[in-house]
Amino acid sequence: MFYPDRGVAGRALGGVLGHLRAADPLLLGLPRGGVPVAAAIRNVIGGDLDVLLVRKLGVPWQPELAMGAIGEDGVRVLNVDVMRHTGVTVEQLADVEALERAELERRRGVLRADAPIPLKDRTVVIADDGMATGATMAAGVEIARLHEPRRVVVAVPVSSVEALHRLRALADQVVCPLVPRSMGGVGAVYQDFHQLTDEEVVGYLRPGGISESR
Repeated sequence: MFYPDRGVAGRALGGVLGHLRAADPLLLGLPRGGVPVAAAIRNVIGGDLDVLLVRKLGVPWQPELAMGAIGEDGVRVLNVDVMRHTGVTVEQLADVEALERAELERRRGVLRADAPIPLKDRTVVIADDGMATGATMAAGVEIARLHEPRRVVVAVPVSSVEALHRLRALADQVVCPLVPRSMGGVGAVYQDFHQLTDEEVVGYLRPGGISESR
């Protein structure tokens, strides 16, 4: 199974999430790749759209492998198994976290034109373009829980088996149509998996933005 791009993947998720339409959901995209997915879901089921700022903590010599993730409100989630297996030291973790905290603050300034939409008592759908270890999404769910939403739903087009199990223990519902037995990487199931720019992400978040013209 392949997705042509993130927009098509998001629309497919929207078809599965139709039962949430009456709840007036709040769609939260994890930047950058989760934002077009969230925007496409919103175009199908309605609701509001915002961004939830998180950053992966990649192993220094293998940045795509997440040893944890950080997010707004001081949240940090660690993947202890990855740290143990790779031998990452406390000092190396601290160096990576310092760099990612700086990038998190930079993105806050670029991607947030206004205050975040309140999550309290809302049905919140957190979307990304896929989950490998699940660390980034786990941080997103932890951030959301701090703001007392009514319900937290995780929606991703593809996930590893391990990440799916991890998030099912954290979220009220996890929706994922594709769970390969062997996960070679999130990008492997997309024909177009280009790296989004900040400008593209802002375009999706803007009212009447690019997600509504496709």
